[in-house]
Amino acid sequence: MLYALARPLLFALDPETAHSLTLGLADAPLRLGLLNIRRPPHRPVRAMGLEFRNPVGLAAGLDKQAEHVEALAALGFGFIELGGVTPRPQPGNPRPRMFRIAQARAIINRFGLNSVGVEAFVENLKRARRNTVIGVNIAKNKDTPNEQAAEDYERCLEALYPHVHYVSINVSSPSTAGLRDLQSAEALQALLARLRAKRDALRDKHGRSVALAPKIAPDLDGDSVRAIAGVLRRSGMDGVIATNTTVSREEVRGLPDGAEEGGLSGAPLRARSLGVLRELAAALQGEIPIIGVGGIMSGADAAERFGAGASLVQLYTGLIYRGPRLVSECVSAYPGK
Repeated sequence: MLYALARPLLFALDPETAHSLTLGLADAPLRLGLLNIRRPPHRPVRAMGLEFRNPVGLAAGLDKQAEHVEALAALGFGFIELGGVTPRPQPGNPRPRMFRIAQARAIINRFGLNSVGVEAFVENLKRARRNTVIGVNIAKNKDTPNEQAAEDYERCLEALYPHVHYVSINVSSPSTAGLRDLQSAEALQALLARLRAKRDALRDKHGRSVALAPKIAPDLDGDSVRAIAGVLRRSGMDGVIATNTTVSREEVRGLPDGAEEGGLSGAPLRARSLGVLRELAAALQGEIPIIGVGGIMSGADAAERFGAGASLVQLYTGLIYRGPRLVSECVSAYPGK
């Protein structure tokens, strides 16, 4: 109800300003003890070696700096993915860098992985009271050449390791030049081998295991998806996230702001993301859990992802357009008991 009342005001604002204000609106009722959201039904799921209270999570990108963990957890998610975070602080791209395309229930963003840096991010995370599964999306700094990217990812993994349940490896953001080149089979194999070795050493040091799950793009053809599936198997990954935002503008061509650069999310992404999910599911044959994300705007969309082979799903743009009720709707769409 609160979101339904606030949405007209939020949608009248610049999208990035509305983004920040929405997170503040989530924080304030929690601080005042007024947050009264109907909890989703209990739908426990086990995936990636972890126990989730339900299979619906928050996708990376909403809480980039781990500043609103408690309020977001209170919305009923089974897990929350924070970030993306980079080793060193970076401001991201200049504003405006977020565009709302309401006619298509879509968003284009080109934030450019704006980050406080992993050390400050960890301090924010340590201050938060956490009662849900926490994942963090990690990436390289913009000015780190791809040949040295593994060192950036390793630094993030080491700093985050004691504080998270899984790490999402971002090789698919379209707003960092060259990052998607890390999705090629050869480059991805080398990167994941380094991160798997680093994770295994950290597991021995800390006495706990943190799952690893690369996040891939929706703009891959079938051969590329199948090649990535082979890399995931050989690298011993715990999961895979399908998908990030798209660089395609086919579905929003001619609409205001539809030609802006960046990653497109929301309803126009649904078919592309679903197609990659189906390709992955066919190639992996249940060996590695898949987290489905991209264009989930209703419980029916979530049910479609579960039916296509997703063990878990994530929301982002659908949450902006539909509000917190979408979480319960998607949990109720899960076919498991």
